[in-house]
Amino acid sequence: RGYEILALLVSGCIMIAAGTFLSPFHTSLFGLLMIGNILSFAYLGWSEGLILPVASGLLMVISMFTLHMSYGYFVETRGKKLLTGLFGQYVPPELVEEMSASPDDYSLNAESKELTVLFSDVREFTSISENLSPRDLAELMNDYLTPMTAVIHHAKGTIDKYMGDAIMAFWGAPLDDEAHAKNALLAAMSMLDELEIVNRKFQDKGWPAIEIGIGVHTGIMNVGNMGSEFRMAYTVLGDNVNLGSRIEGLTKVYGVDLVCSEDTVRLVPEFAYREIDRVRVKGKENPVTIFEPICLETNLTEIEKRELKLNSEALQYYREQKWKLAAASFHRLQDNSDKPIRYSIYLHRIEYFSANPPPSDWDGVFAHVTK
Repeated sequence: RGYEILALLVSGCIMIAAGTFLSPFHTSLFGLLMIGNILSFAYLGWSEGLILPVASGLLMVISMFTLHMSYGYFVETRGKKLLTGLFGQYVPPELVEEMSASPDDYSLNAESKELTVLFSDVREFTSISENLSPRDLAELMNDYLTPMTAVIHHAKGTIDKYMGDAIMAFWGAPLDDEAHAKNALLAAMSMLDELEIVNRKFQDKGWPAIEIGIGVHTGIMNVGNMGSEFRMAYTVLGDNVNLGSRIEGLTKVYGVDLVCSEDTVRLVPEFAYREIDRVRVKGKENPVTIFEPICLETNLTEIEKRELKLNSEALQYYREQKWKLAAASFHRLQDNSDKPIRYSIYLHRIEYFSANPPPSDWDGVFAHVTK
């Protein structure tokens, strides 16, 4: 009886420790080892004329093993379902799987951190929707939003929300991403490439091709589960989020598809950029320099290098109020550009400033009074 009590206590404590600190595989091996030890002690006792109890020890080991495995399975399954329910609508399934490996590291609680936000919007969507039936419009939106979302998910982005034809996404939460700015830019460029495929499908169906504008900005933002007692959403808030939205709106003004801020450029120096303007957006006092990402610096052609150099020179002349030199440079750029509107804006400004010189403390910043 004393042996049986001691064997139960020892095997029970060992199985508790094994189930707590070891992986399921190693716990299984440990369980088999314990069963082997119990049978070995019983055989040695029988060899010496002692009949030692076996069933109770085996039952203890098997019961403890089954209890640990069952508890671990149900707790892990419940944790994965909870994590999937919390983040499954925002991030791709493969990231949810990665998060489920350590669910305690992720939370919906609000926090402040550096993130990169992306806004995209379909241009002239009202005109497009007026010429389609409700069913065709719904199908068009599904066929557009699905591949765009896939691109964002592939780049480890988090979908914040769909706002009609607009998409809002961000990088850096809930999964930490040191390359959040780069991944956001790669996603934006891939969205423009994917749009060409989408438009070919639209044309096959007799639908109009669509154009989109994308704005990307990096900064400190508040991220977490926010809303009301009736509805909550995992989202980002703050001045930098608003600035990202304003930057997207500037794509229409300058006739470009993709615009990013100087804060994003600073974190992704391996890309080549065309500086567009130094602006003060509506609702913001501090100016921001905006850029158009071109490609990786190493992939620039000689023609693109000369164009970017001439663009920098033209902007420098403009800010130094050397109107004739600036106008000549912008005319050269306009004559060789497939998107001349970005340069015609400066030519109109130069024409105005030549007749109405700016004040002596003019800093070259253009203030936009509309969103």
